[in-house]
Amino acid sequence: MKPLEGITVLDFTQVYMGPSCTQLLGDYGADVIKVERPGSGDLSRTSIPDPDGLDNPIFLSINRNKRSVSIDTRSEQGKQVIYRLVQDADVVVSNFRSGVMERLGFGYERLREVNPRIIWASGTGFGPEGPYSHKGGQDVIAQAYSGVMWRRESSDLPLSVYPTTLADYTTGMHLMQGILLALRTRDLTGEGQKVEVTMYDSMLHMQMQEACMQLNRGYEINWAAMPLSGVFATSDGALCMVGAFKENPLRDVCVALELDEDLSRRPEYATQEEQFARRPELQAVFRERFATNTTAYWLKRLEGQDILCAPVRTLEQALADEQTAVNRMILETDHPVAGRIRALSAPIRLSASPFDVRHAPPRLGEHNAEVLAEHGFTAEQIEALVRAGVLG
Repeated sequence: MKPLEGITVLDFTQVYMGPSCTQLLGDYGADVIKVERPGSGDLSRTSIPDPDGLDNPIFLSINRNKRSVSIDTRSEQGKQVIYRLVQDADVVVSNFRSGVMERLGFGYERLREVNPRIIWASGTGFGPEGPYSHKGGQDVIAQAYSGVMWRRESSDLPLSVYPTTLADYTTGMHLMQGILLALRTRDLTGEGQKVEVTMYDSMLHMQMQEACMQLNRGYEINWAAMPLSGVFATSDGALCMVGAFKENPLRDVCVALELDEDLSRRPEYATQEEQFARRPELQAVFRERFATNTTAYWLKRLEGQDILCAPVRTLEQALADEQTAVNRMILETDHPVAGRIRALSAPIRLSASPFDVRHAPPRLGEHNAEVLAEHGFTAEQIEALVRAGVLG
């Protein structure tokens, strides 16, 4: 028995934020029906040039355990098909710009008329109100607006984009959490509701500690600029060190680095305030020492003093790591176009209801006839919809 078995999700999402949410819902048992544009489908099907075209790795990575229907939702017949599906659905999920679902005729008030128990979940850039409500949501834009992009290790470093889609993924997980909360509430009350999350709010919320410090003390704490932490080049690579959570971390760092003296005994480094003020000097000492030996050597020395540390690795190296295999984080499935797919597994472990793959990532419109038949459409009606161009 899967936790979400018996839950039907009508999924209008595309790109990454929404699909990362709905894939997890599908991973744990929900029947996720992915609604796509005829001909092109989810934007992630065409976001990169790839030999497998619409079934490229970007799309495959976040769309397993879903069934695809390709419906012209702008046509009146297409809208009627959607309303029929909504009658049997539990959740409708979208991540369009604010107002798009309403203009399509699929806003919360309209769909609640069709199914009073429906949970209508929306992820947007900024929400339906406010000065930025008209703007599209995009990961890098959310990084910039929320303050995340401004912080870096040192003010003399250039501003840059965080290279992994941090805002998309965080908002997708918040969207999933909201859906689960609404499902639980419906169990108690019998009523559906609207769920809304925004990339802007999610990125602000990620900065809870920094924001509270700013709001109450007037300055912004920067975890990347801690005096005894950083990323350092070694003779054969790089490592990161976190000199924290100890009574006197500077003393232990000095021991690990085989320095001639304990710098923490000097008055200019005796307190954390002094260490912050003289961070460039300390970091220069650390950089000089780390450059004299290998990553493996310094990791052993740091771990000997119980100092948090790790090698800086590529994604390729991380995927090949024994820990990744032990955690069963890579799975393999078969796909009719892409062949054997290797992708990341779900990160949540449930002992009594483990994750599995019931559906490979779908081809565009692969389940048109199957899904519509399950929802009461006859073979003749389905064929008529195909001839009319409503089904792609």
